[in-house]
Amino acid sequence: MIGRVVGVVVAEEPTGALVLDVRGVGYEVSTPVGTLGRCSRVGDEVVLHTHLNVRQDVLELFGFATDADRRVFRLLIEVPNIGPRTALNVLSALPVADLASAVREGDIARLTRIPGIGKKSAERLGLELREKMGQLAPGPSAGPPLQSEARRIVSALTNMGYRQQEAERAVAALGERLGEAPTADLLREALASLGP
Repeated sequence: MIGRVVGVVVAEEPTGALVLDVRGVGYEVSTPVGTLGRCSRVGDEVVLHTHLNVRQDVLELFGFATDADRRVFRLLIEVPNIGPRTALNVLSALPVADLASAVREGDIARLTRIPGIGKKSAERLGLELREKMGQLAPGPSAGPPLQSEARRIVSALTNMGYRQQEAERAVAALGERLGEAPTADLLREALASLGP
């Protein structure tokens, strides 16, 4: 089993697949969209938590920015009729915290917006994952609304591929505007401060 890969990214596909050069060996790793911007780095190298999927004719390597993402991926592929590609679509569409929230609230409409997830699959996800996801991503504590809004904006920025630290700095720069302006305007301001 290959549990972790540290290497230099030599190619990135629009689908999120990466080719990592690990001491002269190029590993093709399928990742959720936005993973590269969120994964930790060691100098020029990125660290991916990986899952090796073995089929009769293919070995597929899937990579994730965090161990929590990988654990949720493994929970997803245990659900009947949810394969690795569909699980990758789920994690590309919803970060772990948002997926946990949708499952906890039984938000079938939100789950059916994910490519490859129909109504029956969404209902099955909710049923199979409700208890398990609660252990991995507990519900939000009753924090101040400003913290909640800041977390939503940081989450949106990391989903777009920005690193957690960059997103947090951009949100911190909003200062007193948090809570005063609409969230969409604040997100645009944060994006503008991050540059092109």
